[in-house]
Amino acid sequence: MTMSTGDITNEDSSTVQSTERYAKLVIEINSQVALFRDLLICIGSVRDGPELREKIRKVRRQCVEACKHAAAILLPAIKNDVAEGIPVDNQNFVHLVSCTQLLARELRKCRRLVCAMPVDMTEYYENKPGPSGMGGLGILSQLLLCKSLQPDFHQEEICSLTKDLEDIENILRDMLEFMPKEDSDLRHLALTGEDVFSLWSKRRTRRSLYRNMSVFCCSCKPTYI
Repeated sequence: MTMSTGDITNEDSSTVQSTERYAKLVIEINSQVALFRDLLICIGSVRDGPELREKIRKVRRQCVEACKHAAAILLPAIKNDVAEGIPVDNQNFVHLVSCTQLLARELRKCRRLVCAMPVDMTEYYENKPGPSGMGGLGILSQLLLCKSLQPDFHQEEICSLTKDLEDIENILRDMLEFMPKEDSDLRHLALTGEDVFSLWSKRRTRRSLYRNMSVFCCSCKPTYI
């Protein structure tokens, strides 16, 4: 069964729309990660406080969920292409991997900063639920147990950060399996500034030198005779 020109045009149009939608999603993730990084710079400064920490938490969660959503959309298509023998040539996927790597780095930084410079969030969350919803549980416990239960917001935030980092690292590990592998020789050339021709010339010169040395060894008369 052959496809008509109209069907091919519709398929191409759908592909373009999907590509644009994926590109917009990756750009949004990149902007969120950049905002997350900028907020982390303020930790320990005069701007630091409960309001900043809450904003950091919200932006962090948005970044993590956006990466999960994008990976759930792009990764299955990449797996299908690889299974059919099609090389990975999806710029949106490559950009998503880069953004995810940046997010993982910022999450590690955030966890170190939160551990090193904790902020008392008790007063801020007095009438609000905690980062993992412990506020509502605390009220219920107070009603049932007739005693006050103070949730540890600092420890909750560290646990939430650790969970987010594990999720992002797992997603990143899955995506890196389908990324093109870097040639070690080309990496060495990039670091040393050499080009392929100079490397080939060196190898050719080395082989010629060894060939000439073998001729010399054969023509020389042994000294032990």
